[in-house]
This record gives sequence, C-alpha cells and structure tokens, in this order.
Amino acid sequence: MVILNLSSYNPGSFILVGIPGLEQYHVWIGIPFCIIYIVAVVGNCILLYLIAVERSLHEPMFFFLSMLAVTDLILSTAGVPKTLSIFWLGAQEITFPGCLTQMFFLHYSFVLDSAILMTMAFDRYVAICSPLRYNTILTPKTIIKIAVGISFRSFCIILPDVFLLTRLPFCRTLIIPHTYCEHIGVARLACADISINIWYGFCVPIMTVISDVILIAISYTLILCAVFRLPSRDARQKALGTCGSHVCVILMFYTPAFFSILAHRFGHNVSRTFHIMFANLYIVIPPALNPIVYGVKTKQIRDKVILLLSIKGRK
Repeated sequence: MVILNLSSYNPGSFILVGIPGLEQYHVWIGIPFCIIYIVAVVGNCILLYLIAVERSLHEPMFFFLSMLAVTDLILSTAGVPKTLSIFWLGAQEITFPGCLTQMFFLHYSFVLDSAILMTMAFDRYVAICSPLRYNTILTPKTIIKIAVGISFRSFCIILPDVFLLTRLPFCRTLIIPHTYCEHIGVARLACADISINIWYGFCVPIMTVISDVILIAISYTLILCAVFRLPSRDARQKALGTCGSHVCVILMFYTPAFFSILAHRFGHNVSRTFHIMFANLYIVIPPALNPIVYGVKTKQIRDKVILLLSIKGRK
C-alpha cells in the first residue's frame, strides 16, 4: 500500500510496516515482546513502590534509580504497545502528530537514561571517594537541581528534532519500514534537503551520550583509584560491591546502543530486518533487566523484595 501526498507539510498519516521480511511471523514475534514488556512494567513498578514506601531507601542513589525506572517505563511504553498493535491487530497507521510524539518520547527517554546513568556514577564517586561529605554534597536541594537539570537538558536536545521534521514537505511514499517512528527514518521520506536533520539528529544526541560515557569513565577511574588505596580487602570488596549493579546496567545500556549505531552507519552488509529487530529489542530488554539486576545485586532492594514476597505468601 503506497500513500502519496504531493505537496504537504502535514502528511496526515504514516504507515508503519513492522519488521520487513518477517510479516508472516509478526503474531509469534509479538508474544515474547509482550512478555518482556510485562516484565519491564511489573519490575519497574515494584521498584518504584519499594523506593516510595521504604524509608531506608530514601537515599540519593535510590532517588536516581527511581528516575531510571520511570524513564525506562517511558522508553518501553512509547514503542512496545504500538508495535504489538501492528503485530497482532494490523494497526499500521499512525498520524503525523502521533508519530512526532512517539519519536520525541523514544529519543528523549534514551538521552535521559544516559544522563541518569552519568548522575548515578557521580553519586557512587561521592559515596566512595568522599563518604564523610556525602550527605552535605548530595543534599535534597542539590538532588532536585540535578534531576531538573538533566531532564531539561534532554528536553532541549530532542525538541529541535520535532521542529526539524515539521518544516519538511512530504511528497513521497509515507511508508515507514519500521515498528516505530524515529527521526532520521521519518526525515528520509521527505522530498527536501535533510542534511540539517542528519547533522543534528545524529551528531548532537550522540555527542551528548558520548560526553556522558566519558564522564562515567572518569568517575569510575577515580573510584578504582580510591578503592585500591583502601587498606583491607573486605573494604575494597564492599566498595566495589556497591558499584556492581550500576556497572551492569551501564554495560546493558551502552553496549547495544553503540553496536546499533555503528552497525547502522557502517554495517552496510547487515540486513534491515536485523537492524529493526535489534532496535525493538533495545527498547524493551534493558527496561526489563534493570530492576532485576538491581533487585539481585543491591542488598537493600533484595531484602525488601524478599520481605514483600514473604508477606504476600503468608496471606
């Protein structure tokens, strides 16, 4: 089905194809996606509930963790429900405003996730390198300023993507070979020069994420230097243990992200089907695994989850 719009800056609706080449398997592919999405929603909601009701978890680290949980819910919810409606209901149509809204929240939550991981690395740096000053440095007022600052930064970085798309005329096919709207994929459907879209939509967010990675690397370099100066082995293990869950989440977030970016830009022999499948897995698997990692590796959360389950079991 090909939809043409000869001269419009508001094309009306786009058609999301799903995963090209695997259309006959959409119903079956949707089942694991749905299960993983449910795990992500339930896991992050439990995490948010525990942090809200347990006073012992009212610490800066867990506040940033709750921000990560909310952002992960936004990331997965912005993409997965529409993907499932394509797979199971054949609801391929999405309006232009709906497409822009989905694109904004997907990109915004990705950039914000990166900023939160950077902030959590700073939190671990202060906790290990300046433990006596931890509560004076990360005061509630400072934490709120950091949260507002990284949220506003992510908003300001992604909002121009929306305006860069609204200025484009769409006079070609409005079929998007994907399960969700993303900036460059929509821009390529326009019948105009999209060099600004490519430059801004790719370089600015990626350079922002790379700067976050550099700051995280600096934080953990300083942390390791401080840890190896500790006199006892038990103290070193305890200090490193507090960083274990955060390091796992960092690897789960950045490794597939950079792999996807490099494959998209340089992996010309990689099929489009693989790109799209990988992109879909990326917006659902990290949000599902993050609460599991923190639940297993963080003693305070693990103990509260066990207590919660034991209470429900007795009922």
